[in-house]
Amino acid sequence: MYLARVTGRVVATQRPAELEGVALQWIQPLDENGRASGAQLVACAAIASGPGDLVHYVDGREGALALPRTFVPVDAAIVGFVEAVQSGERTLTQRPTEGAR
Repeated sequence: MYLARVTGRVVATQRPAELEGVALQWIQPLDENGRASGAQLVACAAIASGPGDLVHYVDGREGALALPRTFVPVDAAIVGFVEAVQSGERTLTQRPTEGAR
């Protein structure tokens, strides 16, 4: 599992039938200190998440297995919320405080 912040929603006018009703979220992977770690990506939301949420996600085969219909063509899926991450002196929370991004 990996840590990420949801940065936006994705609208797809065409998608496989197996993904009907599954929300697509734009996420920014984060390191343990809350800094961006790699490029943003699209993930299917197995939970009701939205912009600003701190989440954990899985990728590869686990991403496909996390959705209501398994073995669908996805690379990543959001599977849960992260309430807080403590790393040394820094605490990452569900909603970032002003200037913490």
